Amino acid sequence: MVWDRPGAFVIDLRVEAAHIDELEHANNAVYVTWLERCAWAHSRSLGLDLDDYRRLNRAMAVLRHEIDYLAAGYLGDDLQLGTWIVESDQRLKMKRRFQLLRPADGAVLLRAETTFVCIELSSGKPKRMPPEFVEGYGRALA
Repeated sequence: MVWDRPGAFVIDLRVEAAHIDELEHANNAVYVTWLERCAWAHSRSLGLDLDDYRRLNRAMAVLRHEIDYLAAGYLGDDLQLGTWIVESDQRLKMKRRFQLLRPADGAVLLRAETTFVCIELSSGKPKRMPPEFVEGYGRALA
């Protein structure tokens, strides 16, 4: 398997029956939930979980998803989803890239980029990243 960048944070996934749509492959909406699952797992590995977000009254909220669906996933496929933090202004915005691979044949099923903006949870308005975000996410900046 070839990752687009070194040092990917990787989660394992399996295409289950609930993920399959009328075209008999994993529905594209499921991929978005996998991106979210991977981003949260990576954040937790960096020491930033939902409790921290609540304590700090800040969150990294999705501003934009850009997704290239390159190949289909099928029932029973074992997949690996990797992510990297590729950009951060250390104030408001941060970008993650994702790559979804099927190890059995090395196929790349998806490439995506998500732009996040830091918000104040209590107001929903953009607010500067707290030092904990700058430090935690900064450690993973590719």
